Order: sequence, then C-alpha cells, then structure tokens
Amino acid sequence: MRRKLPSTQALLCFEAAARHESYTRAAQELALTQGAVSRQIAALEEFVGVVLFRRTRHGVALTDSGRDYARQVARRLDGLELDTMNVMARQQSGDSLALAAVATFATRWLIPRLPDLVRRHPQVTVNIETRTRPFLFSDDGFDAALYAGTPEQVQNWPGTSAVLLMSEEVLPVCSAALLGGRKVLTPAEVAGLPLLQQSTRPDAWRLWFEAMGVDAPHWQSGPRYELFSMSATAAAHGLGVALVPRMLVSDDLARGDLVLACDRALRGSRGYYLVSPQRRDPPAALALFRDWLVERAAADSA
Repeated sequence: MRRKLPSTQALLCFEAAARHESYTRAAQELALTQGAVSRQIAALEEFVGVVLFRRTRHGVALTDSGRDYARQVARRLDGLELDTMNVMARQQSGDSLALAAVATFATRWLIPRLPDLVRRHPQVTVNIETRTRPFLFSDDGFDAALYAGTPEQVQNWPGTSAVLLMSEEVLPVCSAALLGGRKVLTPAEVAGLPLLQQSTRPDAWRLWFEAMGVDAPHWQSGPRYELFSMSATAAAHGLGVALVPRMLVSDDLARGDLVLACDRALRGSRGYYLVSPQRRDPPAALALFRDWLVERAAADSA
C-alpha cells in the first residue's frame, strides 16, 4: 500500500520556514529561491488539507496547526538524518557499534575508559546515545545497551540477553571542605549534613539510613537533582552529601575531588548490565566490546 507522505523537499522547506517564520530566510538556508519555497509549502498545505501559515504585514506566521505539525516534522527529520548518518558510518567502518547507555554511567565510567578499548582494538568505533528505559532493538537500531536496573527488569526485556557487569553499591560522598577537617563520619553525623536528593531515587536516603540503623527525620530535605552526575558535581562544590554508586565516583575519589563522608556502603538490588538483542548475525565489534567491558568492570570491582 502506498504511504500517504508528502515529498521530503516540501517537508524540508516547511521545517526551515517554520523555524524562521520566514520564506526568505528558509530559501537562503536551503539555497533555493523564495518562490520555490513558497510553491513547496503551498503543495504541502494542499496535500494535508490544512493552512500551515498565515500572511502578515511582515511576512508569514505559523497557524496553531502549523506550529504543532512543525514540532512533529522537525523531530522526524532529525531522526531520519541521524539514521542516515548511522548507516553511512557503518558503511565506512564495518566495526562500528551503536550503543544505548544511561547518561551518567556513560559519561563518568565508560567514556573515561574508552581510550583503553581504542588501544586494544583501534578498529572498533563506539557510537553512544542516551536511553534510560528498555526499548525494542528492532525499532531503534542499537547493537547493545548499557542498562541500570534490577534482575527482574532485565529478565522482562523481551528478545534480549544480558551480562551483569557490576552490582550497584551506593555510599555518601562530599567535598573535603564540607567535613571541616573531620575524618570519615558516622551515619548519625551524616544525618546532620545537607543531603542532596536524587529525584529518580526518592527513597535512597531513607533506605540507607534504615540499613545503618539511624533515625534521620530530615532524610527528605535538600535540593533535588535528576542525574547522579549532577548530584556528584553538587557534592564536589560543597552543596551537601550525595548518595551515589561507587563506580560512578571512583575517579573523583581517586583525584580527591570527592571524599567519603562515611565508609558504610549499601548494596542495592540494581546492577549495570550489557544488554544485546538475540540475533544470528551480531556485529563483529560487539564480541570485542563485550569481552573488554567485562574485563574492565571486573578490574574496577576487585
């Protein structure tokens, strides 16, 4: 069945004109004449049966329908461009790997260790995009994913196999200045410091204090941050104590940017996994990456 889609040229003209709210500037960007842009948009309006622009004294302005459609078209053109660049990269390098990853794990643990992968396997290229939730590999085109979750969540990800890289162990960290010359604190003393909250883990401090046997009535108080990287950075700048996975701040602790507020860690049910789709012809780079990743994770956990 033939798809009901307008021409790509018409969509490109519409997206540029919508972004600038100007046919003239869209034409300059696309190296077309203003008349050509106008004709493409007129053809698009006829195709969809909706007025997308209205004439003003100063040019054109989006209608409400045009504004909604422009947001959708821009997202899909961006996705199409990314898909095209990915397939071109695969053509240029047979050993490229498309990897989905949780943001903080990628930036604070994986990427600082990638130079070692490059030294060992210079032919392997790892392209990384952020994903925080399970997805269908058949829809997104990734070769693998670095995922943080529970064993049950991983088992319920259909059509995949997973390798546990490391279990999650959280501990409180802060700047040395916040301790004011004191050494590692007791859990009860930590309860008296400003506590940085993780919006994606709203019960984290409660669980930690309960495991330590400490009554902390103000465990919910403190500024909230979405990512562990934000909490760790806030802690390094003296804003409070962050409760973060050890592996995400190991380099910060080694450099002295962060110190242990308390050396009592809590092992949680979550872990970090390499998840890949079950397919007959996985990329050659995936096996090399998996073996390297398992080795580095084991070395860091030792």
